[in-house]
Amino acid sequence: MEAATKKHLRARAHHLRPVVLTGQHGLTEAVMAEIDLALGHHELIKVRVNADNRQERQAMIQEICTRLNAELVQLIGHVATLYRERPEE
Repeated sequence: MEAATKKHLRARAHHLRPVVLTGQHGLTEAVMAEIDLALGHHELIKVRVNADNRQERQAMIQEICTRLNAELVQLIGHVATLYRERPEE
């Protein structure tokens, strides 16, 4: 993803609140389905990843991006901004 595109997406995401929160059980299939659904509806979402350490958080975000074909736009603390282009109808 180009730097200019990421900058534009960060600006669009600034006012958004996290729509999906990972719980104490981590990335369950239900959480993945919810993220997939949210990306399908909105293209650009924030996800709050509740993990104890940075490596665990990054691994969870990487798994989300890989499995759902999404791009990581920004990561601030526990909140990841994800983007996946909506398919043409």
